[in-house]
Amino acid sequence: MKRGFVSTIIFGLMIIITGYILLQKYDAKESITFFPIDPSIKYKSSYSTLTLNERKKLGEFSLQWRVGSTLDRDAYLRQDISFLYVNGRLKGKMGEWEENTDQLVQESEISGKESSRFETITFHHSEIHTNNEDGIFSAQNISTDKLYIIDSSFSPLQSFRIPVSKEEQEWKEILDQITNQQLDYSWSKSLQALSLNKQDYFIFPLTDINRFQDKSIPGLTEIETKELVGNLWEGLYKNYFLGIKKRDGTVTEPIDSTIPLIMISNDQSHLLVLIETSSGDSILLRQNLL
Repeated sequence: MKRGFVSTIIFGLMIIITGYILLQKYDAKESITFFPIDPSIKYKSSYSTLTLNERKKLGEFSLQWRVGSTLDRDAYLRQDISFLYVNGRLKGKMGEWEENTDQLVQESEISGKESSRFETITFHHSEIHTNNEDGIFSAQNISTDKLYIIDSSFSPLQSFRIPVSKEEQEWKEILDQITNQQLDYSWSKSLQALSLNKQDYFIFPLTDINRFQDKSIPGLTEIETKELVGNLWEGLYKNYFLGIKKRDGTVTEPIDSTIPLIMISNDQSHLLVLIETSSGDSILLRQNLL
């Protein structure tokens, strides 16, 4: 694509019930800010892991949610933000930042009561300041994990990532079908309400964005893809992770919202993020790319 992306991209937030557009600003230390990527800076490790605890307590099971990353050098600012979705709905989020370090580690315990599909996705971000005229650069990475937990009266509590038995394959198909049907219904309802034609967009859920770490989004170069991903996470942090501020000044927490649907226009002029809140409101985030 010959036309370059703008260097600074701002998200507009629109709640279709009110038609209200909101631009938000935050203190730099508490905000992910995208800068040009330095390909020479590498992550030594990055991970997001979900692990089922063996014993149930008071009729509930629990799992450990761990997130961490290590850069190959100290960074002026290290930031990791992570989302946890259960059957397609946001049930947890973690965010940590620290100055002058190479490493971040976070952990949380999550409870559940029934068979479910757990998915986590984490954006690992580093802001690097140099002493030369080139200025400030970014390094970024994405890690994910998906865990199926089976809590049935007909079998012991168990978990798997990839099914290895007929029973596990059947459970995977059931949980995938239930989750995907609910997401498709939510997204289709919002698309119709907003008069958006999905044929005009390249579409995928946020939880699938890690597949573009080493390959390009259709219509974009590899560099443009990395820029888009970095700017997308900057907008998601400010307008989704931190909460959604409405016209009346109240803030809607993203908990129990759907997995965001990423929509890149076929002409690469803009990107949309479609979310349904816990109360059923359709939220549209817009990012101009040209």
